[in-house]
Amino acid sequence: MQETPEQYRQRILGYAANKAPLKILRETPIKISGLIRGLSKKQMRTHPGPEKWSIAEIIAHLADTELAMGFRYRQILSRNGIPLQAYDQEAWADNGRYNDIDPRESLALLSAVRAANLSLLKSMPHSRWYHYGMHEERGKETMRTIALLETGHDINHLRQIETIAKEAKRRK
Repeated sequence: MQETPEQYRQRILGYAANKAPLKILRETPIKISGLIRGLSKKQMRTHPGPEKWSIAEIIAHLADTELAMGFRYRQILSRNGIPLQAYDQEAWADNGRYNDIDPRESLALLSAVRAANLSLLKSMPHSRWYHYGMHEERGKETMRTIALLETGHDINHLRQIETIAKEAKRRK
């Protein structure tokens, strides 16, 4: 059974509970780099099971997500209350051919866009953290909520990468 948008929101926010969002967001690319050190492209493109993304796909997804979140942050800052469109991550993965992209290139993109987005978030006055957009599936999301969702999203995918990488290294 697929989770509802609200179930997803609660699960992902649960991962971010009592965490320092900007610290996690800053460290994620560094952690990914360490987790994939020594892995071949073939190992990173291997699916851990049916309907499960490979490390390459997860990193490409994180890079695309970072682009999308950066756009959302900037939309909200330009117009408080702006509608935010949902996106189909499976369609993005299929159309973007995530498993064909060099995972280290995806990581470089994630790192660069993440740095730009963190610079934006760090420069905002406190009051701007409560500006919001209206997500078409999840409703009102403040800048703070989006940063927390992105933090939980990172934690979720870091755990997946860690599990897949450990198994790949074990099999080597």
